[in-house]
Amino acid sequence: MLGLIATNLTRRLGRTILTSFGVGVGVATIVALLSLSAGLTQTAAGLVHLGGSDLGVFQAGVADPTASLLPISVVERLDHNPEVAAATPLLLLVSGVKGAPASIVFGAPPKGFFQRRLVFTRGRPAAGAQIEVGDRLASQLRIRPGESVTVDGHSFVVAGVYHSGVLFEDLGAVLALGVAQRISGKQGETTTVAVELAPGIAPAAASASVRRQLPGTLVIADAGEAARAGANEALVHNATLVIIIIALIIGAISVTNTMAMSVLERQGELALLGAIGWGGSRVATLIVGEGIGVSLLGAALGLLLGVIGSQLLVDAMGVGAYVSPSITAWGLGRGLLVGVGIGVLGGIYPAWRVTRMPLLKGLARA
Repeated sequence: MLGLIATNLTRRLGRTILTSFGVGVGVATIVALLSLSAGLTQTAAGLVHLGGSDLGVFQAGVADPTASLLPISVVERLDHNPEVAAATPLLLLVSGVKGAPASIVFGAPPKGFFQRRLVFTRGRPAAGAQIEVGDRLASQLRIRPGESVTVDGHSFVVAGVYHSGVLFEDLGAVLALGVAQRISGKQGETTTVAVELAPGIAPAAASASVRRQLPGTLVIADAGEAARAGANEALVHNATLVIIIIALIIGAISVTNTMAMSVLERQGELALLGAIGWGGSRVATLIVGEGIGVSLLGAALGLLLGVIGSQLLVDAMGVGAYVSPSITAWGLGRGLLVGVGIGVLGGIYPAWRVTRMPLLKGLARA
């Protein structure tokens, strides 16, 4: 049976290749979007654990966590929570660095744990209105301590270059919280509060406690929650679902058309198979198998194109600085499943037509 399927597919090689390519484009799009979604989830982990924190507290109901605004008084209330060891307010200034629009500037109190965990590779911690720059941003801008960086139209002298191991931080810079509030016009406000839990306290239990203590806030403990809280991940998820449905429909129509034409051209051959003892179900299995074979060829091409295209998609969206596509076995597996599904759906109608074909009429065409 497999040998016969392979032979039949190669008889109309051009048609098989074109149909497979159409299936491959759909599968490639699915794989690329799934890789982007997984990359966004991994990147979100950095947003949750800024400064090595266990929890992040944000304003509820905002389209994206970076758009959150909380009153600075939240920090004092968290300090009275016995499950909280330390709470540090962070004001995020997005797209504020001249020459590096993807970078984030963090306004942080000089004595908070966020600042204490920065390892300086050059220079020293900032004093007053100076700025500290992550090593990746320093490399991108080619700046050293003593030179200047412009943030929201204000120039700051670089006191030191740090490394934290968190992508958001190493691609960004740090100002004193008061300075960041002044230049952004957000006095008395903060974007998020990074929370360090007391020893032995589970993040899930602490999240519930903080939510009760601070109604109207969003408490995020893991990367999955952070990704779901952002509009980008939801957009990619919905787009992936729509693309899967469209790929199944269009791919199935393409395969159906190809297999239907093949059945019409091979009526005599298929009738001869029936005459030598092949039952209707066996002939139908042959047709469905050919449809799956075409789709598997397309899926294999699609997986390859999807792996390559995922990085191109990230670059095209302009988020390559923070998001790296994550190619997972489950993502590739879903692409392959879609390819098989296209073959099964595309082969059902032609297979049904074969079972309804009169044997004598088919033999007359032999």
